[in-house]
Formats: sequence, structure tokens, C-alpha cells
Amino acid sequence: MNKQPSRKEREAALEGIGTSRKRVEDPRFTQGKGNYVDDIKLPDMVHGDFVRSPYAHARIKKINTEAALAVPGVLAVLTADDLKPFNLHYMPTLAGDVQAVLADEKVLYQMQEVAFVVATDRYSAADGVELVEVEYEELQPVIDPFTAMDKDAPVLREDIKDAKEVGGHGPRKHPNHIWTWEAGDQKATDKAFKDADVAVEEMISYQRCHASPMETACCVASFDKINGALTVWGTFQAPHVVRTVAALISPLPEHKIRIIAPDIGGGFGNKVGVYPGYIMAIAATVVLGIPVKWVEDRIENLSATAFARDYHMKGELAATKDGKITGLRCYTLADHGAFDACVSASKFPAGLFMICTNSYDIPNAFVSVDGVYTNKTPGGVAYRCSLRVTEAIYMVERMVDILAQKLGMDPAELRMKNMITPDQFPYTTTFGLQYDSGDYPAAFKKAMKAVGYDKLRKEQAKMLEDFKAGKSRKLMGIGISTFTEIVGAGPSRVCDLVGLVGTFDSCEVRVHPTGAAIARFGTKSQGQAHETTYAQILSTEMGIPAADIEIEEGDTDTAPYGMGTWGSRSTPVGGAACANAARKVRAKAQKIAAHVMEVSEKDLEWDIDTFRVKGAPDKAMTMKEVALAAYSNVPEGLEMGLEAVEYYDPPNFTFPYGAYICVVEIDTDTGETAIRSFYALDDCGTRINPMIIEGQVHGGLTEAFAISMGQIIDYDETGNVIGASFLDYFIPTAVETPVWTTDHTVTPCPHHPIGAKGVGESPNVGGVPCFSNAINDAFAALGGVHTQMPHTAPRVWEHAKELGLVA
Repeated sequence: MNKQPSRKEREAALEGIGTSRKRVEDPRFTQGKGNYVDDIKLPDMVHGDFVRSPYAHARIKKINTEAALAVPGVLAVLTADDLKPFNLHYMPTLAGDVQAVLADEKVLYQMQEVAFVVATDRYSAADGVELVEVEYEELQPVIDPFTAMDKDAPVLREDIKDAKEVGGHGPRKHPNHIWTWEAGDQKATDKAFKDADVAVEEMISYQRCHASPMETACCVASFDKINGALTVWGTFQAPHVVRTVAALISPLPEHKIRIIAPDIGGGFGNKVGVYPGYIMAIAATVVLGIPVKWVEDRIENLSATAFARDYHMKGELAATKDGKITGLRCYTLADHGAFDACVSASKFPAGLFMICTNSYDIPNAFVSVDGVYTNKTPGGVAYRCSLRVTEAIYMVERMVDILAQKLGMDPAELRMKNMITPDQFPYTTTFGLQYDSGDYPAAFKKAMKAVGYDKLRKEQAKMLEDFKAGKSRKLMGIGISTFTEIVGAGPSRVCDLVGLVGTFDSCEVRVHPTGAAIARFGTKSQGQAHETTYAQILSTEMGIPAADIEIEEGDTDTAPYGMGTWGSRSTPVGGAACANAARKVRAKAQKIAAHVMEVSEKDLEWDIDTFRVKGAPDKAMTMKEVALAAYSNVPEGLEMGLEAVEYYDPPNFTFPYGAYICVVEIDTDTGETAIRSFYALDDCGTRINPMIIEGQVHGGLTEAFAISMGQIIDYDETGNVIGASFLDYFIPTAVETPVWTTDHTVTPCPHHPIGAKGVGESPNVGGVPCFSNAINDAFAALGGVHTQMPHTAPRVWEHAKELGLVA
């Protein structure tokens, strides 16, 4: 008699939730078998390239294309004047503004697209670009956002200079003003500051940086003139949204537009929006009737695709003398560049900045944000964070350290005194956000115990004594950050895209007669391992081995409509749709199993991968057996087949959290910083694949390290982009990247079907302030209060010099 597999063996065979299943995507990537946009080669395909402005602000007097058109292989040179008859010279942004596809009458930032050259190959296109003659009249640029609304500031957006508002976000104060957003109770907060024993204030800037994914933005557009159908392959994080935008700005009906996102070499928010290159490739293929490919180079990517951050925050905290925080105020100036093109999925133009109370029980808070135009690249993408969350957490975590310094308290003690406690959940913040679950003090205590926090402080004190005595030139800093993230952009009551489509997401599951399955999603992976983890959720919910489940994404002709992957929403929203669709399948399967075994549905219980009759466990049907019956033996009135579709609109965001501790040593004579250790504890609710979570945390921490220690897209006074190549822009390699120590607690989300919260963005949100706090902590006992990021060696050295610490 064959031995039946044990329960443990059956669970292991499924490779479901909680299993460190190997990524199924990796074999094709590691063998060079991935299918990226630049791998797509179609018959008669031609190539497009942009003429870009050398000026940040200039009027276009004349464009001469004759020499370019004479280049062998050049087929067309398109300008804004060619697009105007089709109303394509401007396109809508995801923030409610409009953006020039090709510069119309004047340019508003260096590297702005001025003309599009189409040629038989990339080399001919590049030659044509060099020969397009553009006559400019240079104008005074606005580079500093703090001067953008001066009375004598040049008007940048002449196309909307008289508009009363932009994107429906309220009245404008100045032609270069975009909107003002406010949240909280200003009157109560002002009173809290008036009554406070102690108050601190600091200007906290989060510099402009760039996601710089491995693969730059690119697309291939192909228009079939016979049936009037358009197909576009591109680096799209949200393919369905791109299709809808394309239908809105073109005469093509949406069903005649197919958007395909193949493998994508990283996104990090940089590939959510629509770029002029996409529009121009589409316009060119419609005009020429042949496929057109556009691929930007690295300098174009760093200079002209959407930036991140550029928030300048005046933070304030009020507190009692024993350290209880009573109020938070923050005024922010947000530099949006030439167009408001950030992905603002929430109904709030400043995104989810109201998470700024973080993990703390702060009773009074008020924030206001002004968005302004400058002569810089537009954007403001959520670079591995959800819609201004990183800026908010960075501000408050720096301010907590500054308050601790003012009070003469240990920053860990101050945090513990103000943390939200487990008995307060579900916790509603003063801004109205309802945190789902958590045990913040337990996580923080676990982190401090793991690193030996008290011992580290004693070692720091000894190093400070040696420094003061001239025995050493090094200082030690201990950085702490505790954070609550807000992810899973999805509740349609507060989130949408293009002002039209709610941020739900979708899953379609189909089980084949043999028991294998295919599932299609509205999300789109850019490296998050959806093919692995989605199959694990389905495996646990349906009792089908993950290896027998195929996952498909990225094709609008086959996938159900969804909002794509950004804002750490795949697991919180797509994963929930996945679980619910699987449960619909299992519910139908139970009806079929009951029919076949001639019992009531209520008499069946689910056992990993099998329906068993209660009280008669040997009478059972596996899911594989039910799948075959679904196509041959179903109850009367029930449709054949075993499939389901779920469109999931979550009732709330999810709120992962964590506690990070970083230890650094700084050489005051060189400004060089050595990262001695970094401990990261994350709570992302139910852990679907621990190994993949580790990879996500390692990647996010590496990005946090890059941002805090070196990344900045800067401009000189005339608007020239500084650092737009990897020779200047800091991308850490294995040599520079610290060793990460990771840990976790598990607090399931009560409203998510499997209790998952998401983790992809948490290490960036928590990591950046942790590094910055460590740097600033090293100088705190010697008079330092705050030094701005990025903490490059020259900046750290300058700070040491200002404090008189350089030998």
C-alpha cells in the first residue's frame, strides 16, 4: 500500500505563503533570455531621437530642419507645429496639469524635447539631430524655488499664466504657483505651540534625486493602417493607464489600442508617467505607417525623465519639558519643475504627506505645502516610496532627533515616550489616517536589544572623550529611525489616476481541466518577483502547487484592467485581488466536490489541497480532481469551468512599519564616513516569501544609502544640469554598499485577505533618515544640529570645519 504524504509534505509541495521559494523569473534573467523593449525588432522598424534644448529657459525663434532631412536615412523631423493640427502638442499629466510633448514657442528646462527625428537607424537619427538648427532667445531662468513667487520672477508657464487653478487644486497665488495644500487643525496646533514648554524649528531639505533604473525609458509603437489598431511595447509600470491616456488624447478608440509591458529593468516610480518619447513614437508610426522605436540614453534619462523629491520643509515640534510631543507644524515648498507631472494618485496634490506624525501619538498637527514651477525637469515621482511619504518621515525623524538634543534626552527615550501603543489600534491620527495594526514599542525594543544600544552609547561617549583629548580624529554616530509607512494606494474614495479611474486592482484566475492554472493581473512587475509570489498566494488559497500556476501581466489585451505597480501596491492591492479570486474559485470547487461526492457543501472541510467529508476523512477530492470534474460533472444550474475575476478596491491603506539603527564613524579631517553596521527590522504583516522580502529590503536599503550619502540632481544658476551621468551620479556598487542585518516582527493587517501589508518601499522610507540621523548624531555633542543631505565627504568635512573640528 502506498504511503500517503503527510500534512507537512503536502504543504511543502504547494510552496505556498511563508515559503522561501526560489524566484521563477531568475533563470531567464541570469541567462540573458529576458524580453525587454530594446529586444523587440519588427519588420521595417525605424528609430526616433530628440533634439533637446541646451537652455533652461529660452524662446524658440526658428527651427530649420532642411539639413537634417538631407541626411541619408532621415525620414521625418517633427516639431510642435506638426502636432498642433492633431492637438497633440500638449498631453495631460497624472497630476492634472498639461505638459508640452514638444516645446511650443519656448523651452522651460534644459534637455526639453524640441524636435523628433525619425530615421532608418539610430545612427542616422543622431546625425539628423545634430543638424537641426534651432534659434533661441535666452531668457532669465528660475532655478531657486524660494524665488519662484517673487514679484519680479519671470513667468514660466505662459500657456496657463492666467489660469485660476491647476488640476482643480484651488486658487493660485502667482503665475509660477501651482497649488497650496493644507491638512490638520491650524488653530489647535498654534495653541499647542503657544502653550509648549519647548519648541524646535529647522529647515529640512530632501534633495532632488533620480530613480535611475537599469533600463531607461523606451518604447516601440506600431500602427496597423488596415485595421486602425495601435500596439505599443514600452517600459510601463501601469499599462492600462497608458492605454487610457493614449485614448484620451488620440482619435483611436481604446479597444484599438494595445499596450504591452514586457520585462522591465527596474521602475521605482520612474516608469509610471507618460513621457514625450512615447507620444512621439506613436505619432510617428501613425504618420509613417511603420513601427517606430525610441530609446533614451543614460544622460537623457537622468536629465529629462521624472525626478524625485525636491521638498524643502520647515519643520517644528512642540513638547513638554519631559519630552511629550504636543504639536507638529510643517511648511513645505515643493519644486515641481516646469510642469506638474508627478504621479499624484491621491486626491491630495501633496500626496500622502500627512503621514508625517509617523509612529507617534501627536495630538495636534498642521501642514501646508506650496507647489511651484521652476526651470527644471518636471516629475516628482514616488521613488521607492508612496507619494511624499519619504519626505514626511525624513522631516519628522530629523525633528525628533533635534528635539531630543534640545531637551538633553536620548533620542531612543524620546521616541519610546511618544510611540503609539498596541492598545490604541486601530489608531486614528490627527490627520484622519487610520493605522491598521502594530506593536511599535515591541519592535523598537527588539531593535535596541539586537544592536546592544546602551553599550553603543557608552562606546560613543568614550570615542568622544578620545576626540576631545586629541587621541583620535574620529567621531561615532548612532542613527535611529522608527517609521510607519502608508502603502497600497487603492481606496478609490481618496485615490485615482488621471482624475478618472479608481485605484483598484484585478486578478483573473482560470484552472485548467488537468489542475494547472493561469492567473492574469492588472499589476506589472519591474523586478518584484510577482511570478513567484502571486503563485504562492494562489497555491495556498486553491491547493494547487505554485509550480503549476502561470502568472501573466503587462498586456492590456489579456490582463484585466488594473492600475499597475507603484506605491508598494502589488501585495496590498493586487495580492488581495489574487486571494479573493482564488477564494471564489475554491467556493465553486466546493460546490462541484459536494455534487460529485453526493454530500452537502456544509459537510465539506478544506484541508490544504483537498475537500474532505466531515467525519469521513477518507472520502475526499483533491483540487486537481475537482478541476477535471468542473469541465464534465457540475451541479445543475452551475456553469462549466473553474475560473473567477476579482476587482479589489481596498477599504483602507496598509501601514507597514519598522525600526532601524545605523552606526557610523566619521573622520573629521577628510569627511569620510564608514558605515559600521546597519540593523533593519520590518513588520510587513504576513510574509509571503521571506527570501524575496530580504531581497526587497536589501535593495531598498541600498537605495536609501545612495540617496542619503551621495545622490543629487543639481543645477547651476543658469539651469545647467549637474551630475547627469554615472560618472557624477552616485550609484553604489558592492564595494560601497554596507552589510545589512535584517529582522522582523509580524502584525497582520486586519482588513487584508491574507494579512499582508507590503514591504518594497519601507527600507527607503526608514533608511534615509536613519543614515542622516547617524551623521548628525556624531556631531550633536559638539554643537552640530542639522546638516543637509546628501552626506558626501566634502559636505561632512565642511560641517566639521564650521564646528571648528578640522585639524
